[in-house]
Amino acid sequence: MADSPLVVHCPTCQAPVRWEVASRYRPFCSERCKLIDLGQWATESYRVLKPRRSSRTVSGNRLALS
Repeated sequence: MADSPLVVHCPTCQAPVRWEVASRYRPFCSERCKLIDLGQWATESYRVLKPRRSSRTVSGNRLALS
């Protein structure tokens, strides 16, 4: 029995995508979905949030995190 490739869902349209070398745009199903995702990042529709400022105690010393 041959191992079947992992199947993931396209982050843009949720279509199934086989995770193998032949899947040129993985994890996307197509160039179109890949470019839609890139456009979302370019227009800042997606963002990586900064951690909130907090403080914590390590060995009795307070460290301020920024």
